[in-house]
Amino acid sequence: MTDEPVENAAPHGYSPHKENYAKRLRRVEGQVRGIAKMIEEDKYCIDVLTQISAVNSALQSVALGLLDEHLGHCVTHAVAEGGPEAEKKLAEASAAIARLVKS
Repeated sequence: MTDEPVENAAPHGYSPHKENYAKRLRRVEGQVRGIAKMIEEDKYCIDVLTQISAVNSALQSVALGLLDEHLGHCVTHAVAEGGPEAEKKLAEASAAIARLVKS
């Protein structure tokens, strides 16, 4: 089973906040372009690193929000249904948390 959209399927947990996430990611995209420009303009390395840290924090915030939405919607729904789908969703959430902790 994939996470591809399926006709008549329930929306993803983040769907009600999709525009907010898209807006935040566009902001991050602009920050990354700004960092590239700083490098091109030979800006002070500590200033570049400060901006990279800000981008990392912004991405981490988006990731944690999406994880929270996933736990509150997808995992909760699967656990209520029980069975192998619940185990799958719990394993996915655990793997996602492990990836976030490593980054």
